[in-house]
Formats: sequence, structure tokens, C-alpha cells
Amino acid sequence: MVLKQLAQYGFDRVFYAATQFRTKNDFGDLSDAVILTNYPPDYIKTFLGDEYYKNAPTIEWVSHNPGSAISWSHSRKALMDGALTPAQTKVMELNARYNIKAGFTVSFPRLSQRSNGGIGVCSSHMSQEQIDALWQDKGLEIEVLCNLAHLKLNDLPYIGNRVLTTRQRDALEMVADGKTIQDIAQLWERNVATVEKHLRLAREALDVDTTAQAILKASLLNQVFISSSLR
Repeated sequence: MVLKQLAQYGFDRVFYAATQFRTKNDFGDLSDAVILTNYPPDYIKTFLGDEYYKNAPTIEWVSHNPGSAISWSHSRKALMDGALTPAQTKVMELNARYNIKAGFTVSFPRLSQRSNGGIGVCSSHMSQEQIDALWQDKGLEIEVLCNLAHLKLNDLPYIGNRVLTTRQRDALEMVADGKTIQDIAQLWERNVATVEKHLRLAREALDVDTTAQAILKASLLNQVFISSSLR
């Protein structure tokens, strides 16, 4: 639906990325991020797999400018002025090979110090000047659409590679509700070792060290305390 609406404005390529696990120096583990795009697979393999994204001018801009939008003419000007680093220039060259040259980036407001995200909307048939003119007229509408999509995506259950089993999720929810391992074992009619096993596997699945960290991370990933109809 969002792709269709953006296409009506002339944007046929979209790159969305958001995380709740940003670190001080980067965007954290990509497996904890939500990344949705219709960019060419070969491009994504290089951009993400070879970590070109870490030097992308627009992504760097997103990390420092939450809640705003910027024209890609900014990056083009920096390239022409020789103001980009060699690594940033390589990203721009990669983009040019795939005709990812004209667009706008919308940065989402931060819900916490560790959250970060944005969406890049690109047109393969409009010039940057045409897009800038469009943004003057319709930019607010497009930004609202992008932010609404972001809010909706934040509410969806996690579908990445850190999905918990029902037992792991139930164990974390019970601990979060204040139940002890002994309480859970009694409710499940199982021994304590079984409960401890499910909590350990939950920690391993979420790549954390403590059960408290697992509860927090599972909550941020919308894996606990969600409606049964969404599971």
C-alpha cells in the first residue's frame, strides 16, 4: 500500500531501515534492524553485505538529524565539491551504477537514544530538480505518509532471525510479571531445569547475557506481550 502511494508521487524505489539497538558508533547488528526495500538484490548484497551503508552520506545524515528530511542534491553537491571521503565516494559511485541518484531521505523522530531510522524514496525517471520541486508542493504529505508507515511497522511482530518459540516467549513474560523460576515450573508442571533451559535458549536467540536484557530486547522486538492473533 505504501509503495503504491509513493509510486503515485513518482517514487518507484524505496529503502526503509529502522533499529531500536543503535550503539554509540553505528547502527548495531543488522539482524536486529528492520530493513525493507525494493532495490535490486545485487545492489543490496553490496550495500549491506559489504557494509557500504556505513559510509553512505544519507545514512550518516539520518543518524544525526532525527525528525527531518533532506534532498539528495545535498550529497550530489558534496561529491561535486570534493567534500566526500573516498569511502563515501564509492557509495555514490555504487548508487550511480544502479541509477539511484535522485530522491529524498526522511529521518524518523527518535523514540529513545538507541532508536534510529529513516526511509529513502528514489525515482528512476525523475531528475533531482523535478523531485525538489515536487517536495516543495507535496513534501509534507510524503513525510506524513512515511512516518505513519514507520509507526505501523514498529507495531508489527518481529519476523527476523531472532524469533522466539512459544515456550521461550511465555517464560520471559512470566518472569517479567514477577514470577520466579519455581513458580513457572509449578504452573507448567515441569521441573526447574526445563524452565531454565527455555530462558537460556531465549537469551541465546536474542544474543544477550541476562534474562532482564532478554525481556527488554524481546519487548522492543514486539515478541512478548502481544495479542495472540498476531503470533
